[in-house]
Amino acid sequence: MDLEDVPGVGAKTAERLRELDDPAGALEREDVAAVASAPGISTGRAARIVRGAIRARHDDPGGFLATDRAREVYDAVLGLLQERATTTYAEHRLATLYPTASASRIEEVAAFAERAHERSLDPSVAEALADVEPIERPDDVTVRDRCLATADAETYQAATAAFPKLPVEIVDDARGLADLARGYSSVVALDEAFAGVAIEGDVTVDPSAFDHPAEHIPERALAFFATNRASLRAAAAVHRRAGVDAPLDLDELEDALDDLAADGSVAGDEELERLNVAVDDLDAAVSTAESVANDRLRAAIEERDVTIEGADLLSLVERGAGVDSLLSRELADEYAAAVAAAREHVRDALALRNDEAERAVRIFGDEPTYPVERRDEAVSRLREALVAERDRRAAKRKRDLAGRLADLRAGASVLVRDALELDVELAVARFCADFDCTPAERGGVGFEIEGGRSPLLDVPFNDVEPVDYAVDGVALLSGVNSGGKTSTLDLVAVVVVLAHMGLPVPAESARVPAVEELHYHAKSQGTLDAGAFESTLRDFAALTRGADAKCVLVDELESITEPGASAKIVAGILEALHGAGATGVFVSHLAGEIRDAAEYEVDVDGIRAVGLKDGELVVERSPVKDLLARSTPELIVEKLAGEADDAAFYEDLLAKFNGDGP
Repeated sequence: MDLEDVPGVGAKTAERLRELDDPAGALEREDVAAVASAPGISTGRAARIVRGAIRARHDDPGGFLATDRAREVYDAVLGLLQERATTTYAEHRLATLYPTASASRIEEVAAFAERAHERSLDPSVAEALADVEPIERPDDVTVRDRCLATADAETYQAATAAFPKLPVEIVDDARGLADLARGYSSVVALDEAFAGVAIEGDVTVDPSAFDHPAEHIPERALAFFATNRASLRAAAAVHRRAGVDAPLDLDELEDALDDLAADGSVAGDEELERLNVAVDDLDAAVSTAESVANDRLRAAIEERDVTIEGADLLSLVERGAGVDSLLSRELADEYAAAVAAAREHVRDALALRNDEAERAVRIFGDEPTYPVERRDEAVSRLREALVAERDRRAAKRKRDLAGRLADLRAGASVLVRDALELDVELAVARFCADFDCTPAERGGVGFEIEGGRSPLLDVPFNDVEPVDYAVDGVALLSGVNSGGKTSTLDLVAVVVVLAHMGLPVPAESARVPAVEELHYHAKSQGTLDAGAFESTLRDFAALTRGADAKCVLVDELESITEPGASAKIVAGILEALHGAGATGVFVSHLAGEIRDAAEYEVDVDGIRAVGLKDGELVVERSPVKDLLARSTPELIVEKLAGEADDAAFYEDLLAKFNGDGP
């Protein structure tokens, strides 16, 4: 499938998607996170692109949700699903589930929902999921302290392409290689011709460098794992707690992550840490050592009485000698002890090894002076040696760790993706558990719902009374105000939407017709003007055209115009839908008048109100077949007729409702 064949993907978006390693694969597996990693594509946009790819794959033209109210019901159902997700990724991923007439897509999601339904809802899994984020691309890694070298132009071109963030230099001979070694901490020669050439500096010959790039630019692998370290740890915990198979060895991954610092450097290496501290603290340690030596020497001088013979003093003056000569003659041992203390302080403060301590000895000279002063050149040489040793060890540890992690990278990406997809499944599982859902059948004429409860009601779900309702074709639904007619329509819409998403429905059992479109018309707010009324009639006329199966739910259409005309209009619409083989429910307070005006026997169902209790309606929520439900005014008149005062008046009114009046 070409990227530009996906609905909603234009040339610019397709170009961005092509920067992914496998854009077609990401769309095929519905990987919202991978699509969102393309430049300039948000997670929400990625979800819409994936949804378009699903439609293209299943040849789905869309348009199932044919009215605003139908879309509102879907949005509400989707919101309930998304509320049960732990990760933001899962919220966006759930938006790729949508109602459709495509049987292949419905079956695909149904299989997914069946797997989800089997998931254990372990709270510890959700706790681990809270820290899982989609894989991020690390910032570009550019290395400047090492380079590749070659004398061959073709090898140069290949190396530049294979190692875009690593300097590649052209050299003519060993002398050029030596020059590079003085400017870089390490050089890798790519030509076999340089093998065996002795060059001072960190120079290696590796013609096979292309086969193991992580060894020469380990920062790239380390940056990936450092950037995603927290998410990888959380994803590993998710797999362990959920008891699902991981795409890599979790122990191996976690051990490697233990050796990786947040900034991409190597962690847990005591020797490397020692060298880092030695380099950082060198100047401070030397300054303190100077103070140690001078304090000891000053104390020694203050404690000594030095007597100089006149002839000796004259001799020192004639030779131009100063205090250093006096120190050498009179305090040589004390000076030696002071310098020894200074050297010991440097060695101990920096935890120097023996070979490093030998270099540190040169920082303070053996010839007595006062005050004792460092030799800056010796300090610089020690620093260079420590830095070189640190960098060599860090590079080796980086190469070793990158080598361990490089083989885990593909599996690490899948590990995180699988954890995020598990969250999608768990959200569906929680939805099914919270609303007592069961798979619905699709097919036949009309619908049958047993024990259905709408999750859209503004009451706790456990307090919702179950409803049984079945319709064969198109029916009228009557009932008192606040008796539950609109809630029943909502329940039917929810069941139809979820069934065509491929998801279980909130009912003990359910069957819905396989329809192409859901038309749900909410109650009109007042009488429409002529233009709006005409537009509404055109909408219903369009419903009767074409062979597409439709489900039509309408709430009190009679409010669009005068009651007398409404009954005739609704009757005509019912006749047309009946002839077209549609499935539908029309809620109306004019059910009797509509039935009388229709030219076929319209089914009239009623939500029965059995009376009033403490001013509140007592209602049987499940519609009763072939029942024209009584109105609320009739119930009130009936209640008053049973009272002593003015009983005759109320009985006469009640007779009007029963058709017995004059």
